[in-house]
Amino acid sequence: MVSFLSQLNPTPGFPSYSGPYKVGSTDVEIPTSELPSPSPTPDPSISTVSFRIFYPSEPPAKHSKPVYWLPEPQQEYLGAYVRFLGASHRLSTILRSIESVRQRNLPFLRILAYTTLPVARNAKLLQANTKARRWPVMVFSHGLGGTRNAYSHLLGSLSSHGVVVIAPDHRDGSAPLSCIREKPGSAPRYVEYRSISHQQSPEVEQARDDQLKIRLWELGLIHEALLKIDRGEPLTNTLEDTPADTTRNLAMFTSSLEVHNPGSISWSGHSFGAASVVQFVKSAFYHKAKGAPTSYEPLFQPSASSQIAHQITPSTPVFLLDLWCLPLLSRSTRWLHDLPLPCYARGGPGGGNLLAILSEAFFKWNNNLVELKRTVSENPSSSTPENQTHPAPYIFYPASSAHLSQSDFGILFPWFTKKAFKAQDPDRTLRLNTRAILEVMRRNATEVADTSAIDMEESASGTEKPVAHIGQDAKILKGNGTVTGWVSLDLGKSAYAEEAVNRRTSENADPMEAVVQGEMRKSMSS
Repeated sequence: MVSFLSQLNPTPGFPSYSGPYKVGSTDVEIPTSELPSPSPTPDPSISTVSFRIFYPSEPPAKHSKPVYWLPEPQQEYLGAYVRFLGASHRLSTILRSIESVRQRNLPFLRILAYTTLPVARNAKLLQANTKARRWPVMVFSHGLGGTRNAYSHLLGSLSSHGVVVIAPDHRDGSAPLSCIREKPGSAPRYVEYRSISHQQSPEVEQARDDQLKIRLWELGLIHEALLKIDRGEPLTNTLEDTPADTTRNLAMFTSSLEVHNPGSISWSGHSFGAASVVQFVKSAFYHKAKGAPTSYEPLFQPSASSQIAHQITPSTPVFLLDLWCLPLLSRSTRWLHDLPLPCYARGGPGGGNLLAILSEAFFKWNNNLVELKRTVSENPSSSTPENQTHPAPYIFYPASSAHLSQSDFGILFPWFTKKAFKAQDPDRTLRLNTRAILEVMRRNATEVADTSAIDMEESASGTEKPVAHIGQDAKILKGNGTVTGWVSLDLGKSAYAEEAVNRRTSENADPMEAVVQGEMRKSMSS
């Protein structure tokens, strides 16, 4: 009945989160002048750092103000999405084939202004029931065309299982639009989307390096902000109307975040965001750059005394969704590329805290898949990454999934992703992603709530009775057909020998096509 009624409602919406906790959310924008910078500022015009927090909450007030999926100012964001979609000739052709979008203002996008998240705005933080009485924390970096809201269903689902998730708004020109508000009530300055080719060249490498410098710097600042928030230190939130609002909404996180112990924060991202996370954790871990050649140009080089240099350790969990490898192949950072992720350092668990989830579209992109397997192996410079002495990482993909399936767009526009990309059941795709992430966290001693029997597809009843004990969702990490449509990959070539048949042959791809379907497959073949 719910599914039938949702088809009658023209406004896209989200299903409820499946975890046992309610989810609250608050928007944060902090002047960079109030945060110690762990590395030199790459762009002085970026005067704030912005992010959304998803967190387990108390039951919300009856009449709490809704949180809209399209950020404010909505008209400007709507226009930015229209321009962003128009960047793709192929997508424009698809959109023009839909009767409702033949008008200039693309009315099917306008209904996004009414789409709300199933979260409670500024709801009271639920007291953590973990042994340390602190909630585990994850930072999630968005990809091209993303925003702090663009992965809300995945991140909210994690929060409903007891994870505080931080979703940055990157100001590197990768979002359709981003706003900088230097003080409460001030008019925003806009950072618009920056169109960069996906064909590898020195100019493209430099442009992506410049974006990564901003992204890594922002992640470092967000880490500093989390430390201050947990310590209860006063900070200005330029998105709040009054200082009292800021004090009330940030103070509830005091002494409630697991952010001080080394290796305690999880780092995750999608596409360009996943590449950003790889570069970030490596840059922080190898900050001393011992043995680096003179050709190496670090994009983020925190000092040895910085907090982030102590936070990133071999025990740091890393989750990579549709990792886009091209930004990691710059010649100026090749030395860092050839070093393994921190999990493979002495004392680390090997691939035990490293999870890579692809869409089927990215699995079929052979060149990127080969490079991904190198990246998550213990020897990224090797042509035989399967020769591991450490435990291998977890690598999976859900069948019939597109690049957009790992964001909110698959949930909001299932008819579009099915028509354009043959993607099926976007809700289940995100449930599988959530299950895998939670189970890797459990196996690395992070306390999160149990996955329900329904999410594990073990019950056809309408009850959400959880199966209670840590490690209870073991099937999701087994592969080999244990979970229908959930395909396990290894580091060897045998797992993708059929790729020669499936590989696309398009010679060129534009930025939007790269975002939605990973069609810049040829860009790494030269």
